[in-house]
Amino acid sequence: MTIDLTPALVQHSQHLLNSFKAFTNQDLIDRTSSLDVQARNLFEAKFVIVSHNTDQDPIFNYGNQAALDLWDFDWTQFTKLPSRLSAEPLAQIHRDRLFQEVRVQGYITNYRSVRISRAGKRFWVENATIWTVTDPTGTFLGQAATFSKWTPIVNPN
Repeated sequence: MTIDLTPALVQHSQHLLNSFKAFTNQDLIDRTSSLDVQARNLFEAKFVIVSHNTDQDPIFNYGNQAALDLWDFDWTQFTKLPSRLSAEPLAQIHRDRLFQEVRVQGYITNYRSVRISRAGKRFWVENATIWTVTDPTGTFLGQAATFSKWTPIVNPN
């Protein structure tokens, strides 16, 4: 799939990249190219990156192609999905506490949890980093997560 690199999407990609760098002192991708190329490279990365907004029930506002493939969504569907629905109901309580912790600390690493795709496929997210996303003025824009390892959960039936 290709994505329309609107100015808003390019800007959001920069918020993701800059916030990640500020909290972890690492870059998610090479940052030497133009902002448009960085946005494209982030979207096409082989690792997952997702973010959600600041709504009371946060909605995903970004998912790169790896995330869209993993969760079985297209861009339009994914960016309408409350992020809590990416977890099973029992995992949502733990997830909510975790995001409060991220809000206080700025980021966490080595996160592991079960997630579920639109098609009902369950998988372990492993060694994820979750961080607070801000704009250059420090305004809270939401939270994001990245991981490169996930393991399908196979039903024994």
